[in-house]
Amino acid sequence: MSNHSYVIRGRGISMNHPIHDHDHTHADHSHDHGHGHSHGHSHGHGHAHSHSPGDRNGLLIALLITGGIMLLEFFGGLVTDSLALLSDSGHMLSDTASLALSLVAMIFAAKPPTAKNSYGFHRFEIMAALFNGVTLFVIAGFILWEAFQRFNAPPEVASGTMIIIAAVGLLANLLSAWSLMRKSSGTANINIRSAYLHIVSDALGSVGALLAGLVMNVFSWYIADPIISVIVALLILRSAWSVIRQAFHILMEGTPLTVNSDDVRRELLNINGVIDVHDLHIWSITSGLDALSAHLRIEDHSSQQDILQQAVRLVEKRFGIQHATLQVENSSLQHDHLKV
Repeated sequence: MSNHSYVIRGRGISMNHPIHDHDHTHADHSHDHGHGHSHGHSHGHGHAHSHSPGDRNGLLIALLITGGIMLLEFFGGLVTDSLALLSDSGHMLSDTASLALSLVAMIFAAKPPTAKNSYGFHRFEIMAALFNGVTLFVIAGFILWEAFQRFNAPPEVASGTMIIIAAVGLLANLLSAWSLMRKSSGTANINIRSAYLHIVSDALGSVGALLAGLVMNVFSWYIADPIISVIVALLILRSAWSVIRQAFHILMEGTPLTVNSDDVRRELLNINGVIDVHDLHIWSITSGLDALSAHLRIEDHSSQQDILQQAVRLVEKRFGIQHATLQVENSSLQHDHLKV
């Protein structure tokens, strides 16, 4: 059999005739393979991250409502001296930033790939998420510090005004969530789902501020204000840690949480004619857009095209990965030991 290397990317199959030493690296996923192979093909990314105008409109409406209520609660907290309102406004500040970043990331993700950014600008979403997570930690730390300062001598709070502002915030959050779901394509989109969950957490914060206001109004128990603030801060820290951990995992090009690499290897080895799977890498370009590359060593008499077709269908249908690069090798192809 002639010394040919077969490579498949997504749904496009290409055959590279005798292997040449091309200096080729992935823009976001470069590995020193010790050998060069030209992956001469083009592949569009739009199928994985297509956004309708409704998605942007829904995010924009939610952003405007959340930002407006954030300002209302912030100045309301200053006027009433309510830390619960101030902490909830801090929570809403983080969510406003998250909504804004989701909107910007959606705009950037629609930009086509360039010569310098072969994966486009999808990673902007992850960088923004990491920044937002760090900011959440700072905000939560400030709220906890202020709350502990108030535990010994909680100040009197204008609970009546606080209740009104918290109620308005809760209604606005519910309106924002309804608008987001009505205008957009729903929670099937990772950005929309993330934004929706942020708005729900805002609503919980408003409920907490509302309860604190009612307790203080009825029982004059002003320590309820810092207690609720601590609860809100802990909710922020929980969300922040989840965001930071997921963003860091993606930036480290870890295997997507929804995919088990051992399962992928086992399924590929089950294809008739495949005798070894090596250099298997699975990573996320951004949330909801996964990629895979692997070398398949097959029996010399096996049909390379048939195995390629089976492999790409398996990876897409079984594991939902459309952006795949699979290289088929037989005994005539030798390459150096791979570092990773």
